[in-house]
Amino acid sequence: MTGSSAAPAGPEFDGAALPAPELKPLTLDSALKIALGPVKATALRKAFAMETVGDLLSHYPREYADREVLRPLNQVTPGANVTVIADIISVHEKRMSSRPGTIVEVVISDGGGQFTLTFFGKSSQQWRLEQLRPGLRGSFSGKVRMYQGQSQLANPAYKTFESEEEEARDDPSVRLRHKPLIPIYAATAAETSWSLQTMIDLVLRRMDTLPDPVPDDLRAEHGLLTHTEAIRWIHSPDSPAEWMAAQNTLRFTEAWVLQCALMQRHSLARERRTRPRVPTPGGYLERFDAALPFVLTVDQEICAVEIAGDMSQSGPMNRLLQGEVGSGKTVVALRAMLAVADSGGQTALLAPTEVLAGQHLRSITTLLGPDLAAELMPTLLTGKLPVAQKRKALLRAVSGQSRIVIGTHALLSDTVTFFDLGLIVIDEQHRFGVEQRETLRLKGAEPPHVLVMTATPIPRTIAMTVFGDLDVSTIRILPAGRQGITSIVVPLAEHPDWFQRIWTKLAEELARGRQGFVVCPAISPAEVEEDADLAPVSEDDKKTPLANVETVHERLRGFAPLAGYRIEALHGRMTSEEKDRIMQSFAAGEIDVLVATTVIEVGVDVPNASAMVVLDAERFGVSQLHQLRGRVGRGGVPGLCLLVTNSRTGSPSRQRIGDVAATLDGFRLAELDLALRREGNVLGDMQSGEGTSLRFLRVAEDGDLIAEARQAAFHLVSGDPGIRINPALRDAIARRLNESERTWLVKG
Repeated sequence: MTGSSAAPAGPEFDGAALPAPELKPLTLDSALKIALGPVKATALRKAFAMETVGDLLSHYPREYADREVLRPLNQVTPGANVTVIADIISVHEKRMSSRPGTIVEVVISDGGGQFTLTFFGKSSQQWRLEQLRPGLRGSFSGKVRMYQGQSQLANPAYKTFESEEEEARDDPSVRLRHKPLIPIYAATAAETSWSLQTMIDLVLRRMDTLPDPVPDDLRAEHGLLTHTEAIRWIHSPDSPAEWMAAQNTLRFTEAWVLQCALMQRHSLARERRTRPRVPTPGGYLERFDAALPFVLTVDQEICAVEIAGDMSQSGPMNRLLQGEVGSGKTVVALRAMLAVADSGGQTALLAPTEVLAGQHLRSITTLLGPDLAAELMPTLLTGKLPVAQKRKALLRAVSGQSRIVIGTHALLSDTVTFFDLGLIVIDEQHRFGVEQRETLRLKGAEPPHVLVMTATPIPRTIAMTVFGDLDVSTIRILPAGRQGITSIVVPLAEHPDWFQRIWTKLAEELARGRQGFVVCPAISPAEVEEDADLAPVSEDDKKTPLANVETVHERLRGFAPLAGYRIEALHGRMTSEEKDRIMQSFAAGEIDVLVATTVIEVGVDVPNASAMVVLDAERFGVSQLHQLRGRVGRGGVPGLCLLVTNSRTGSPSRQRIGDVAATLDGFRLAELDLALRREGNVLGDMQSGEGTSLRFLRVAEDGDLIAEARQAAFHLVSGDPGIRINPALRDAIARRLNESERTWLVKG
């Protein structure tokens, strides 16, 4: 029996009459308004964005409760919507003193802790006293709040097990959900866990046999249930063994569907036709290689060969180039740009920030040397360029005069056109969305070759799942001559007096003729960097005000050990001209200390910079800390990285910082980061594990299963790119992917 403000009358379905059963069986694509009626369909759409029966059945239980085992009440969190199973200890009604009506207070217990339920009514609630009698056991659902130091649920929905037994006696169809294990669903205040359970049970009773996206032989090989069994057992198991078997089946099915989708996209991309881009004898690439003042590492050579092989084909390249911080990805990408220039084409290099775009322009111009730079005319195009400079850059791009156009999101503007766009290079690809990449790709008369780069090493399982449609090249070996970086955790929680020693240590580095960075998570006391992606921290960590550029910059200028040194600030609120001027001055050695936000996280290359001080290090994730540390130790001088934190020993934040300090291996840190953050939305643009689109698959744990699914998907899609022989799989791919994910899959 469901709780409400008035006595229920007659058969109800959470306030809406049950729809009359239809003779036609439901399918996964049946609309919810047909299955449940328009009222419940509208409610589910608003609460969970559900439209079809398949959407509802994909709302899997987050856990199961045993009717015979009470739920621990001390584990609930204030503010959370919860469903608990408990015994009723006492119930009484009293009149409200401030207005007409009554309050019914019910005390429930798990045998240890207690909880209070409060129900407000405009008149007597005698009927509720009869429903909620001491000694009964039931499930209670609502939002937890604190009142006078006690946890309570105000006007919760509820159902006693006695009422369920009465329903089962009156209606045999109810017996389906009268089982020892109770599925608990993610719910809202309006749509409780058992209302979802009721709707799912109703739908399952009308479902026919479900088509199976996993082929029979593959299912038998892995000992999987049929799809029908898996769906029924996950929602209505008789034992733990049943829901575990269902989870195993659905986990593999999820991996299988995703890998088939990725393989299909890879196969379809290969079917496109474009112009091969190969270097010419005596051309730009040959001249560049002859003048290069250093020898490429073995990894750089291998990656260069892989890229050249792709670009010599009539199918467009789609390759990911990943490498450690400072591993030399730029020179490898530049060789690809020169091969395109040899064929008369242009390259568009898309960078996420103006600072990084400007750094790329300077690095590429330096690598080319004066003669090649004059012929190829690398050009910068950003949104904040003065009108005259922007007009000149646009003319160079459309005329083909500039063979290498480097820019930010400004490259995506309708006003930007190219003479012959043959290659797109996207740096720090995770900063760009699907539509942005597609907009740039469509600026080519033919499909351009695409090279995406990341300095954040990608774990094998992520590479298989997120970038399964790309070929992957990896640079692990760092160029010769790089010095080591010493990383030190500065724990201010235990040693607040060490704060002054940070700046003394920085002054020692400056006295050796070197330069340093000081990184803060915020620009000012009230403003975080616009594109900052701060790591989640504990409530204790949040009590400490964020270190900010404006305050730290001012204080360092007045700190005695740093007197006489040139200290400047850099952050995203500055104009393009200001940021470029400061970065060039820092690179030229005219600035000793740069106090900055994470705008210097990637791409900034100043060989003389040896010191990196990261304030509030607990506010940054593993990959961010590794990227920031990589800004020093890039030349012939050793690097020093001080990770300053207010987190206490034993906290997750402190552990994360200690793990970063313990190793310089970015690939090892990437695996750690994956374990900490989970995988995020692996088919969308989200990077945080909070928004994962995966139900059961965990790429941090299921690497072997993903690899098996990938191999099987490769064999199936290679022989049937359109997946015509398995319509159930084709439909599962379309059903599983939301609109943005489908867009991601069909665009190159």
